[in-house]
Amino acid sequence: MAMIGSAVGLGNIWRFPYILYSNGGGSFMIPYIVALVLLGFSFLFVEYAVGYKFKTSIIRIYRSIKEKYEYIAWAVLLMPFMVITYYTCIVGWDLIYFLLSFTKQWGTNPDAFFTTTVLHASGSMAGFFDFVPGIIIAILVIWLIIWVIIKKDLNKGIANVNKILLPALCIITVGIVIFAVTLPGASIGYTQLVHPDWNALLDLNVWLAAFGQILFSLSLGFATVMTYASYLPEGSKLSDNALIVGISNSAFEVFNAIGVFSILGFMTATSGITFNNLITEGTGLAFVVYPQVFNLMGPAANIIAPLFFISILFAGITSAVSMTEPISDAISVKFGMDRKTASTIICIIGLAISLLLFSNSAGTIVLGAIDTLINNFALIILLIAQCLILTWVYNFDNLIETINKNSTIKLGTTWKCVIKYVLPIIMTIFCVNGIYTYILNGEFLTLVLMGITALMLIIVPIILTKLPAKTKEFYEPLE
Repeated sequence: MAMIGSAVGLGNIWRFPYILYSNGGGSFMIPYIVALVLLGFSFLFVEYAVGYKFKTSIIRIYRSIKEKYEYIAWAVLLMPFMVITYYTCIVGWDLIYFLLSFTKQWGTNPDAFFTTTVLHASGSMAGFFDFVPGIIIAILVIWLIIWVIIKKDLNKGIANVNKILLPALCIITVGIVIFAVTLPGASIGYTQLVHPDWNALLDLNVWLAAFGQILFSLSLGFATVMTYASYLPEGSKLSDNALIVGISNSAFEVFNAIGVFSILGFMTATSGITFNNLITEGTGLAFVVYPQVFNLMGPAANIIAPLFFISILFAGITSAVSMTEPISDAISVKFGMDRKTASTIICIIGLAISLLLFSNSAGTIVLGAIDTLINNFALIILLIAQCLILTWVYNFDNLIETINKNSTIKLGTTWKCVIKYVLPIIMTIFCVNGIYTYILNGEFLTLVLMGITALMLIIVPIILTKLPAKTKEFYEPLE
């Protein structure tokens, strides 16, 4: 339940629809399905097996394989931490909308309201020092909630919360999607999902976006799955659990996208604006289309809208906690801190970064640049490195034995070949092409932002690797 809570969150409700919207609609679904099967399931199995086998932090695991790989582990841990700094901003937007939803204060033009009233978006980096009080307060509240949850044990905190919130979110989402597909013009939207533009399949950047979405949505390469799997009891069916998580996550986000695209179809039919030009702020798509449908629900929306936004709020918080957990755990392991101290340090640093970079009028520009860098490039590069370490350096057959021990679904040489050869080759091609395209066509300020972030992702892991551990146990090899 904790893993599904990590996977089912804003990656499904916020990110997937706008990535789908920006990459040709139905054209995106083919690369998405390929990425789910080839990357999603395959690497879920890897992280479940590694976490369950070693039952410790990724830094000890990789250091045990070879001392110099501790650097790779810290780089991996820094990925979810960087994501969480802007993820909390998006969850903060949702908190604002939860409060607004009781009176539907977004009015008759949710797009303009989101861009102008909520974000105070400047449209350029000139607004970097123009901080938005409402967003600052929302970010403070979200980080406080994360800190309160993460300082507790996983099974006492995250797992218990998910038992209530996940079913609530699913029930509300089903109701909204059913309502959305009955709207006039809905077919204009949802048919976009079943009529792909075949020419778009020749664009490697569409494939890169699909692989990046699978990584983000399933929290792959973040060490989140690995950390959660380390808590599993003896006798767990690892491959069965991994398949359930992967299928649940993708089913939810595709089902949710049907609702979003149906609402976009309705907006096209009623506004006369073409489908591809409806939304001016892509990263805020979910905060435009849902208020639009709540405006049509009449008095019922005064109940449904708050329930919907609070469910997203909690789904976002559980996902945020899952991304904070691995680095907090690693700091505790290496530097001998108790869970509460490590969590407090992480939350303070994360809060400072969130406020500095994303609570201003240029926040969405910065957010888009960093999100692209991490999910389309940095995370994929590190995933390639992990595939190579676990198959070419470590004895991968040990992982096959671990995952097959109690599982109904058995894995073998095909899985090993995918991790050892297929994924590294395919992801390298996509990544190199994506980097070339961005350098050639990207805006100068966006490239500068991405360059600064990339530099931090290189320097900080070096520092954390060089710092001495507080306990001798850290340096002892694992079995």
